[in-house]
Amino acid sequence: MRWPSRFFPIDTIFFEQLRNGRPAPSYERSSETDVILVLSGGKANRDFVRLVVEENQAGRPFRLDDLLLLNQLWLERHLAVSEAAFVIQKPIAEARRIRERLTESGIVDARGEGKNRSYQFSAHTYKRLGQEAAYVRQRGFEPVQAEQMALQYVKAYGKITRKQAAELCKISSTQARDFLGRLVKKGILEMHGSKKGAYYADASK
Repeated sequence: MRWPSRFFPIDTIFFEQLRNGRPAPSYERSSETDVILVLSGGKANRDFVRLVVEENQAGRPFRLDDLLLLNQLWLERHLAVSEAAFVIQKPIAEARRIRERLTESGIVDARGEGKNRSYQFSAHTYKRLGQEAAYVRQRGFEPVQAEQMALQYVKAYGKITRKQAAELCKISSTQARDFLGRLVKKGILEMHGSKKGAYYADASK
């Protein structure tokens, strides 16, 4: 789409694109005289749309800057405050205020201290987006053993199935069964149910 820059409805178009679960518009093809806006089509992220609708119904509507940052988090998985400021094209202080508001609402979690402080979607938000395993992978960037990843998953969501463990750790169902069995023998996890309906939970609870 192409419009003279003086008639360009920037906020409205960005807001509608983002709240409908699609990537932010791109200006990459713009020139000094024309603003060329590229709107990505394709399948919308319905889980993201549902999150937006639920927050609006709960009286916590997202603002344009919120949607810009949440869209970037979906793409990058984590953001520093300086990166957030660049995304919304506002001072770092404003980006920090938005981050704190999203943290207080439970949408994102903050990690690290000082200059290394960043934020990501919370466990609850990943669950609402149908991306539970992504939360556990995103908890750290260092190599993590399968058992540790499974325990982090259980800590975040209360239980884990063999299928979820296999998907989380990128291993076969048989391998997932074996290491979950080891955690049961160690007394760390407890198996509930049988066959396809079986799941593993914290044995100490």
